[in-house]
Amino acid sequence: MKIIHITDTHLVPAGQTLHTLDPAARLKRVLDDVNQTHPDADLVVLTGDLTQDGNPAAYALLKSLLSELSMPVRLLLGNHDARDNFRAAFPDHPVDRHGFIQSMMPVPGSDDRLLFLDSNSVSEIGGRYCEARAAWLRETLAACPESPLTVFIHHPPVAHGMAHFDNIGLHDTEVLMQILRAHPGGVRHIFFGHIHIPMTGTTRDGIGFTAGRGCTHQFRQEFRNPAPDWIAGVPNYAVITLTPELLSCHGVDTIDAQAIAPANVCAGP
Repeated sequence: MKIIHITDTHLVPAGQTLHTLDPAARLKRVLDDVNQTHPDADLVVLTGDLTQDGNPAAYALLKSLLSELSMPVRLLLGNHDARDNFRAAFPDHPVDRHGFIQSMMPVPGSDDRLLFLDSNSVSEIGGRYCEARAAWLRETLAACPESPLTVFIHHPPVAHGMAHFDNIGLHDTEVLMQILRAHPGGVRHIFFGHIHIPMTGTTRDGIGFTAGRGCTHQFRQEFRNPAPDWIAGVPNYAVITLTPELLSCHGVDTIDAQAIAPANVCAGP
């Protein structure tokens, strides 16, 4: 299965900018690249902060941009999103029985499952995984105890090493991680956003994780600085390949790089 991972698009209404950037133009650049180079992708996942402030016009713009994709899309919420406005714009998007933007998807040809979790907390930058969400997750996983999981969420449920996010991460990380660690089928990987910089690692109990970079804007990578500068970087996404034997993730920058030699001539680096 090939999955495209995009995060932190921070869309604003058409004609507006954010930190001097046009979020819609940057997302369109990514989606155009996905359509051109990965038309065989099975799924596109956006892990939250879809908009800058939950504006209905921004969700309408997102819906228009995503309509250009030929593959299915799963959307998650971040702290900049508004659940009610999102659901009004995407009424058919999967939700749990409490209205949280949570769902599970089988991976064709395997026992694996993709898990999409909602960490949005109203009027709070940090994320929450409340008991209602946790109860849904326990019940959902009980129905597929032997299935390996690949998890998508906005807020990182692991230590991230960024001082800026020390007090605005996932506030009840252990609630979620206890459920995931107890799952007999195991967790293959966790993908998230929120921190706007690339990061990958493994927990002590062997759960791998990867942070997607911000599609619209990124942070200067000054890990101990509580207020690092926002920077533009380039519009980007990741390509996840999931098979029974392997999970891999390639970061992609949408840049026009100049070729320096034909691939069949230069045998070395």
